[in-house]
Amino acid sequence: MRVLVTGTAGFIGYHTTRALAERGDEVMGLDSINDYYDVSLKYARLAELGLQAGSGQKAAGPKHQEIPYGRTIQSSRYPNLRFLRAELEDRPALDRAFADFCPEAVCNLAAQAGVRYSLEEPMQYVHSNVEGFLNILECCRHGGVKNLSYASTSSVYGLNTAQPFDPSAGADHPVSLYAATKRANEL
Repeated sequence: MRVLVTGTAGFIGYHTTRALAERGDEVMGLDSINDYYDVSLKYARLAELGLQAGSGQKAAGPKHQEIPYGRTIQSSRYPNLRFLRAELEDRPALDRAFADFCPEAVCNLAAQAGVRYSLEEPMQYVHSNVEGFLNILECCRHGGVKNLSYASTSSVYGLNTAQPFDPSAGADHPVSLYAATKRANEL
């Protein structure tokens, strides 16, 4: 199967991408590698997948080189894995990725995370989590993708204290913009 995985440099995205590549699926990973979480950790995960910038690229830190934006790179570890550094809100980049890779399935794990940060940079959440998710939906629709998996967040349950969270519990009163963007995606 040909699977596009967004959020590849994140914890869940890394493990998902690795499992799919080891299973033998054709995988394209996608991530913006933004600096909300430690970029060195993201690059370390990508390096474990054999996804590293070529020689001569600008150094982005002491142990990694920056992967250029918009360029697809091939894994040195998995011949069935490639990676594109791009943002979900960059529709032309997504259109190219879908046209070049022709995924049969998409696992959308990418999002701007963080409850507190959504108070400081609300538009970043609207661009990444709402506009970006709409771009994924439209690329899937126009690309004939039949299988889309999406990761939400427990934050959508707001102040609900029932544990464990029940997917059928009400989630109509998110208490942060982050949660509201993720709930909008669910709907």
